[in-house]
Amino acid sequence: MSMPNLHLAVALDGAGWAPDAWREPDARPAELFTARYWIDLIAEAEAGKLDFVTIEDALGVQSDDPAQVQGRLDAVLIASRVAPLTRHIGLVPTATVTHTEPFHISKAIATLDYVSRGRAGWRVQLSPKAGEAAHFGRRQVSIDTQASIQDLFDEAADYVEVVRRLWDSWEDDAEIRDAATGRFIDRDKLHYINFEGRFFSVKGPSITPRPPQGQPVVTALAHNDIPYRFAEKSADVVYVTPKDAADARHIVDQVKVRHVFADLVVFLEPVRSAAVLSDARVFTGTPAQLADLLLAWQEAGITGFRLRPGRLPSDLRGITRGLVPELQRRGVFRTQYEPGTLRDRLGLPRPANRYAAEGASVA
Repeated sequence: MSMPNLHLAVALDGAGWAPDAWREPDARPAELFTARYWIDLIAEAEAGKLDFVTIEDALGVQSDDPAQVQGRLDAVLIASRVAPLTRHIGLVPTATVTHTEPFHISKAIATLDYVSRGRAGWRVQLSPKAGEAAHFGRRQVSIDTQASIQDLFDEAADYVEVVRRLWDSWEDDAEIRDAATGRFIDRDKLHYINFEGRFFSVKGPSITPRPPQGQPVVTALAHNDIPYRFAEKSADVVYVTPKDAADARHIVDQVKVRHVFADLVVFLEPVRSAAVLSDARVFTGTPAQLADLLLAWQEAGITGFRLRPGRLPSDLRGITRGLVPELQRRGVFRTQYEPGTLRDRLGLPRPANRYAAEGASVA
C-alpha cells in the first residue's frame, strides 16, 4: 500500500538555525530587518509547494553572544506584509502568550487570515524567562517547580481558549451591509464570550469579524508531558522533537493531536560545521538521505515535518530544490497546490460557530 502524502513546513529564523549562519557567503545579514528578505524566503518556500512556513519570534533577543544574530522583526507583521504577495502557502507567525493579551492576538491573527485569504495560523509560545518579564514589569515568572510550569501552561491554555472564543464572537453572516435599512451588522449575531477564568476575564466580542477559516490553525512546540497535554487541549498541530523512528513512534502514542509534525534542523549543502546545539535532531546529508528519514518517521506515525534550515537561504533551497523533487519522484508530495485554505490543506474541517445557536448577543 502506498504511503499517504506527507505535510512539509519550514521554520524561518533570522539567517538560519546555525549560530554562524549570518557569516555564510550567500547570507544576507544586512537585509535581515527588511521586508524584501522575508518576501524572498517565503516566495522560495511557496515555489517548493510547502504547506506552510513558521516565523520565529520572542520577547527577548536570541542570546547574549555578540557573534550571533540578535534582534527580530515582529513575526505577525512580517506575515501580514508577505501575505498579499503569496497565493497558496500558509503563514504561521509565532506570538507569545505570556505577558500579552488574548484580545490583541485574536485580532492580529484574524486580520492575517483576512489579508492571506484563509492561510493564517499561529504558533503559540510561552515566555518563562525573567529577563523577558522585566520588559513588562507587571509580574515575575519562574519555572523552578513542576507546579509553576503547570501554571504557565494552564495560563496558555486559557489564553488560547479566549482567542478561539473571540474568533467565534461574530457569526459568519453578522455583516449584512444593508444600505436600504442602514444596518451594516446584525447585532443579534455578535456575542459576548463572557470568559471568566483563573487568568483572564474577557467579555468580548471581538472588533474583527470571524476569520475566513472560522478558526485559524493553532500550533505549538512540545517536548514532554505538560506541553503535550497543553497541545492536546489547545492546538491543531503539535511540533515534536524525536531523535529516531522509535522515539517518533513513542511520542505519537503519547500525543493525541490530529497532526504531529517532527522538527529537524537541516543542512543539505556542504557544511564547514554543523555543531548546532538544538532541542531537535540535526540532520546533515543529501536530499535523498533526508527523504529516507522522513518516510521512516512517517511510517512511525508522524504526519508532517517542520524543517529548520541551518543556513538561509542555502538550506531552504536545498529543501525546495533538492528534497521536494526527491519526494515528488517517490510520489509522496504534491506537484501543485490545490485551491483552499490552510485548514483545507491540512484536512481540518471549518468549525461551526459555537455561539450561533446560543444567543447571548450584544443587542
